[in-house]
Amino acid sequence: KYRIDAFDDTKKKATVNLNKNELEIKVSGSRQGKKIIELDKISKSYGDTKIFEDFSYVFKRGEKLGVVGKNGTGKSTFLNVLTGKLAPDSGELDKGLNTKFGYYTQDEIPVKANQKVIDIVKEVAEVITLDDGSTVTASQLLNLFLFPPASQHDFVSKLSGGEKRRLQLLKVLMSNPNFLILDEPTNDLDIVTLNILEEYLEQFSGCLILVSHDRYFMDKLVDHLFILDSSTTITDFPGNYTDYRIQEEGKTTSKQKVTKPAAPVKIEKPKENSKKLSYNEQKEFKTLENEISKLESRRDPLTEKLNSGSADHSELAEWSTEIKRINSTLDEKEMRWLEFSERV
Repeated sequence: KYRIDAFDDTKKKATVNLNKNELEIKVSGSRQGKKIIELDKISKSYGDTKIFEDFSYVFKRGEKLGVVGKNGTGKSTFLNVLTGKLAPDSGELDKGLNTKFGYYTQDEIPVKANQKVIDIVKEVAEVITLDDGSTVTASQLLNLFLFPPASQHDFVSKLSGGEKRRLQLLKVLMSNPNFLILDEPTNDLDIVTLNILEEYLEQFSGCLILVSHDRYFMDKLVDHLFILDSSTTITDFPGNYTDYRIQEEGKTTSKQKVTKPAAPVKIEKPKENSKKLSYNEQKEFKTLENEISKLESRRDPLTEKLNSGSADHSELAEWSTEIKRINSTLDEKEMRWLEFSERV
């Protein structure tokens, strides 16, 4: 029942009118030339460990691809070689004269001591040109990115994780890139920003490389994938992330069919005494229901405030964070309650 109620709450939030805080990304992109990037048998190693070797590829205009691989397979290393942050050990990388990278990384935005939000944007430009040829000031663009004038002179060190990521995204797009690389953009960005970012990327005319574990986000945007695994070969897969997962699951199923089934394991029936609750567990079990009720009483008014859509962005963010924290605590306590109830 709690899960059903949680779905209803989420549905209400998703249908709230957010026009007053609408985020529009209309920053223009630099024009691409005929040559984007050409890779000719590039390789990279760390010590005796080879990350990838002899990889060749010619990027085309408007290409949108995803990079997939488990942690530690070299996704970030590949992107750093591509953007010139790291030099390949061998092979050649030829970047077109008009190719301009915009690289959104998982690292926090570098900030000087006592630097304010407005200072970060002014480092790029005082005035920004939009795709329709009009111009806006740094302050006006910050306002579009849900940083109202009152918060533009706040210290960056005081921002939440999501606000820092949004500011970092703004800084990347302000540079007018025509080759955009987004490394896990769905982490920490709020729903409003993600929805508009998705629309922007669908219309983006330059090249896009996307690294994400969000299957839906990836499927909407990419045409093919670079697969990095424990081998040193980068595979070009002709399909989206869901296509790739279906293929991998099919391989796993085929292996399971030809594998000799393991011998059945005899499971001994647990002793009845092992199900009994200790004195302290009985005491905890009695208090859990009351604690769950109190947490729900704290969450419900906050949910009503959030659904009203009448507060400013900072209040909405604060309430959303508190609801998330309460729900996390509720999950723990409800699982504990279920565990006790099964044993009694």
